Amino acid sequence: MDSILVTGAAGFIGFHLCKVLCNKGYNVTGIDNLNDYYDVNLKKSRLSILETKDNFDFQKLDLEDQEGIEKLFKTGNFSYVVNLAAQAGVRYSLTNPRAYIKSNIDGFLNILEGCRYSDVKHLIYASSSSVYGANTKMPFSVEHNVDHPVSLYAATKKSNELMAHTYSHLYGLPTTGLRFFTVYGPYGRPDMALFLFTKAIIEGKPIDVYNHGKIRRDFTYVDDIVEGIVRLIPTIPSGNPDWDGNQPNPSDSFAPYKIHNIGNNQPVELMDFINAIEDALGKTAIKNMMPIQPGDVPATYADVDALTKSVGFKPNTSIKTGIQQFVNWYLDYYKIKNYK
Repeated sequence: MDSILVTGAAGFIGFHLCKVLCNKGYNVTGIDNLNDYYDVNLKKSRLSILETKDNFDFQKLDLEDQEGIEKLFKTGNFSYVVNLAAQAGVRYSLTNPRAYIKSNIDGFLNILEGCRYSDVKHLIYASSSSVYGANTKMPFSVEHNVDHPVSLYAATKKSNELMAHTYSHLYGLPTTGLRFFTVYGPYGRPDMALFLFTKAIIEGKPIDVYNHGKIRRDFTYVDDIVEGIVRLIPTIPSGNPDWDGNQPNPSDSFAPYKIHNIGNNQPVELMDFINAIEDALGKTAIKNMMPIQPGDVPATYADVDALTKSVGFKPNTSIKTGIQQFVNWYLDYYKIKNYK
């Protein structure tokens, strides 16, 4: 089978992706710097599961390590690369902006250079729904202009798309950028709302409900994200011969470049999301109503027609099902029994 490099392998999405790729028989190399942005023990727990698989190899490595990344590509002979490693989080970018430039810009450049010199067949990389920024036309389409980000995190993800296009044009490197919409599920990130809310409700502590619960998000279950990535890996862009520079479509190009949304296509109001957590736990949350936070957008809603057309798949896991799966995992992982 082909060899695949997955960056951010100890991360939330990276872990789930590596597990599926290994089960499908790919030879998977995973890298991660295991930073302490959130609980390193959770990252190590994910890795301990992956390292039981004979076709998974882990290397602790930082995207910013130019020499280390160059050596990795020279010895790895990767057919495909999935770049999921990044400094994540909108609010963290308000207080630690340089972390985003180092990881998301400098680090991504090292990946592009590695692919350029290694005959990689296809680079898939994580962008974000955050790139839609100040846009208000719904649903968000990959054909919409995205030039008004409202956080530095979003700006770095938009930059990744521009950098990828440059390499697709100059060096013929096939690239596909994936705009993920609010991913959740088992082994999820502790800084995300679902994890924070679940923990607080169990402990009887109040939760901060931003924009007074009127935020709407296209919450997307992690298994749907992974299914989209797996289907797109062999779906290599070749360039659109009908692309028109007078009326440029931002989602593709004359170069081998493509952008996709991966979202549930069913935005949910934050209060309904919280209600689903309460139902799964059988316990009511203490709610602290708050204004919208800097860098946040009031709503996200993914148009996934292009994804469905390309690979015949559309995310479809319901909030009720996905949240119940997360809660089941959380109670088991943290060995919680009597909390009501």
